[in-house]
Amino acid sequence: MKKQVLIIALMIVGAIDLIAQQNLDTIYANDKMNVALVFPDPIRQGITGSENFVFTYNRELEQNLGLLQAVPGEESNLLVISSKGSIFSYIVKYSEELEKINYFIADSSKIGYEFSRINEENRASEKVYSELPTEKELEDKNNQYRDLSANLLGSEQSIGEHRKRKNGIELNVENLVFNGSELYFVFEIINNSSIDYEPAYLDIFVETRKQGKKKSIQKLPVIPVYKYLKPEIIRQNRSRRFVYVLPKFSIAEDKVVRVDLKEQNGERDIKLKLKHKVINHPN
Repeated sequence: MKKQVLIIALMIVGAIDLIAQQNLDTIYANDKMNVALVFPDPIRQGITGSENFVFTYNRELEQNLGLLQAVPGEESNLLVISSKGSIFSYIVKYSEELEKINYFIADSSKIGYEFSRINEENRASEKVYSELPTEKELEDKNNQYRDLSANLLGSEQSIGEHRKRKNGIELNVENLVFNGSELYFVFEIINNSSIDYEPAYLDIFVETRKQGKKKSIQKLPVIPVYKYLKPEIIRQNRSRRFVYVLPKFSIAEDKVVRVDLKEQNGERDIKLKLKHKVINHPN
């Protein structure tokens, strides 16, 4: 697991440095049309720097196509990571009129790879890859995740009231448990509506609000290493409980953790924020 935490940290640091060093192309979008971005490899992750921009892609079945939309506001950036680890980065701006709505991205336009800074001083990437866990070690770790997740779902332990409701849908963070080098998030989605609820995804970010004349929001994803009983659908007047396992992390007082729940083919989306006291003091 040390290796997985290292990769996530290096991915973020390497991406930020690469973005700063590049003259990025600009992509324009608005709220009237979908701007299509077709990448040379399937999209594993896509992140926008501002809520004015929305980048959607198939998170369950990796596909090469992503769609960008925007509402009026300040410019931001789009970071896309492919299934092969290639990093693509663009400036994104709102425009009433669009001269181009289809972008076929060449592999040569990538700004680097997410593993490019594993060791900048001595380039000891071979050592890192030699430490990759064996298939047996991965299986044992997954069994550990599964067993503890199952125990947590059978426990009445709680971190208190941390929930958000919208249009009959309720997202609840029931528990947060530290074990080894991981944090276990116990979630519950309650559907009190008369319509079935299908989650498109549930993502977790560390969010920082930058103050000053130009206020902005910076968010960095925290990638789960394991998901237990993640629901495909929550029937009307039913609830489902499940667990996300994440690499252990803590946050400063000026940051929050944001949980984004998005509905498939619907608008019953929920954004739930957890303060640093909750994240830094798990059970």
